[in-house]
Amino acid sequence: MYFVGRLGQLTLVKRIYEWSKSTSGLKFDRKWKWLAFFTMGNSSGHNNTLSIPPGKGPHKVGCTDLMVGHTAQGTFLRLYYPCQASENPHLPDWVPCREYFNGLADFMKMNRTLSERIFNYLFGSCKIPAAWNASFKPDGKYPVVIFSHGLGAFRTLYSAICVELASQGFIVAAVEHRDESASATFYFKENTEPGTKKHPSCDIAKPVSDNLEEVWMYYRPLKPGENEFPLRNKQVKQRADECIRALDLLFDINSGKSVENVLQCDFDLSTMENSMDLCRIAIMGHSFGGATVIESLCKDVKFKCGVALDTWMFPLDEEIFPGVKQPIFFINSEKFQWIGNIIRMKKLDSAIFPRKMITIKGTVHQSFPDFTFLTGNWIGRLMKLKGEIDPHIALDLSNKATLAFLQRHLNMDRDFNQWDPLIDGKDDNLIPGTNIVIPQSSI
Repeated sequence: MYFVGRLGQLTLVKRIYEWSKSTSGLKFDRKWKWLAFFTMGNSSGHNNTLSIPPGKGPHKVGCTDLMVGHTAQGTFLRLYYPCQASENPHLPDWVPCREYFNGLADFMKMNRTLSERIFNYLFGSCKIPAAWNASFKPDGKYPVVIFSHGLGAFRTLYSAICVELASQGFIVAAVEHRDESASATFYFKENTEPGTKKHPSCDIAKPVSDNLEEVWMYYRPLKPGENEFPLRNKQVKQRADECIRALDLLFDINSGKSVENVLQCDFDLSTMENSMDLCRIAIMGHSFGGATVIESLCKDVKFKCGVALDTWMFPLDEEIFPGVKQPIFFINSEKFQWIGNIIRMKKLDSAIFPRKMITIKGTVHQSFPDFTFLTGNWIGRLMKLKGEIDPHIALDLSNKATLAFLQRHLNMDRDFNQWDPLIDGKDDNLIPGTNIVIPQSSI
């Protein structure tokens, strides 16, 4: 059950991979026509398109990458922010470069060469609905959200959530973790041999210094016979530290300190000086990222509240639970959770500190990452990429409930309280609390 938190949506690619091997005698063009049919399936759905939905808020959204410190101990994140409107904005690729495809292949124990072609065919043209390096839009002080990805994911795979928050007036930092839980990530080492520097894998990964060489870090699988908890507990602690360092970096930017981006970038960080409301900071994450939310709340009181999406509780040491004194909002899918996991969530219940939980009907664990928008209805449901509910409706409920919760506990003067009933599960598509029946003997 612990491994369900991995990118189960990629079962689709695994099946296609196995099918591709079994049909190696087919003519290439014919095979890929069949691939298109099976992966897209019945795409008649929301707007008859397969794309990541744009933000619904009043702000246009920009994004950029920020790496501070070139080593593995540095900070790496995708920054989403309200931006100035512009004509024909450049939209970045959803998967930044081929090494991430390789990482996903390794994560699923697939051949890199063939799976890269499959991934590229399926997702290579997908774009994030945010303007790359767009000019920042000053408009008072924006509250801040730090976002933590799940096991086997990376910084761009939850762009629908991050874009929506930015469109509603938040600055969002989506951390890419370097604890070997991401399917792939990279850093740089100093190149000491002149003339041997490798070309960066993609334009957005170019370092500012010619003396830096790219190094890729891939997902670390469990070793044979290895006890999983020590590894996951060590990782969740590192993940929390990385989220705290990301927040510290935003403090530096907000205060006007000079922050050196290791990556070549046209975005001017100095335009964000004094733009953040650092009394209003939340942390949010999915699955392993949900566990990271709880660990981070315990470690740093600057996080005023947390939103945990379909949290995988296994990596956490229960001894930290009494130290979590900020409000927590658990938003769960209907199909992922089980008794033991819910019981651990319930151990965080408090008569003093607010705890809320809702379950979205018809959802699966993969109703939160972007993959749910990028496959057709038939194949998506077959491979549990989509639940029985329209993914746009499901994520819209999650986002609105999140915004209402953030307004309540960050003391914001906005109109998100119109969605307050969702926090209590008051909607035809919501269940207050959980759909899991907990035996009385376990309470």
